[in-house]
Amino acid sequence: MVNYPNQKKTFTRQKESQANRGMKFEEMLNETNAYYREHDIAMIFKKPIPIQIVKVDYPSRSGAVIKEAYYKIPSTTDYNGIYRGHYIDFEAKETQNKTSFPLSNIHAHQIEHLARVRDHGGISFLLLHLRKLDAIYLLDSKHLIGYHNRAKNGRKSISFEEIKTHGYLIAEGFAPRVPYLDIVDYLIEQKKA
Repeated sequence: MVNYPNQKKTFTRQKESQANRGMKFEEMLNETNAYYREHDIAMIFKKPIPIQIVKVDYPSRSGAVIKEAYYKIPSTTDYNGIYRGHYIDFEAKETQNKTSFPLSNIHAHQIEHLARVRDHGGISFLLLHLRKLDAIYLLDSKHLIGYHNRAKNGRKSISFEEIKTHGYLIAEGFAPRVPYLDIVDYLIEQKKA
């Protein structure tokens, strides 16, 4: 609840259902990035998905429905841009799993992309929405890469305990909704050290 100075108006944010909230994670990130752009903090954008439309149905003159489409090339990650002179690249995922994040939810080529960004001096990470815990974590790509390499030897998921240990909890806010750049500031300072 937000109390205004004159105490006459209040705003109570309604608790969203878990299903509805999870579907809105990308929307939350898009709002966050719009906030960062509007306030000249960072220039982070959602990458378009490269698709080839094959079949379209025109049920009415004013509407078209895509019936069949294919990815032209495998997409890399969800978001990229620049912040404080640093290239930022990240993937956003969510899980309803109660105990771990299945590594099958992120493709090997996406992890390789995040590793290459890191190797070239950029900042890359995974933003992970744990729906059952109602928590959002930032996991630096160095840990994600390590877990991916471990998966080659049999372990196919990252436990929530490991995410809590190696990730950074992001407290959801109002403006911005998902203030992940607070943690990116810390990562930038760690790079300098």
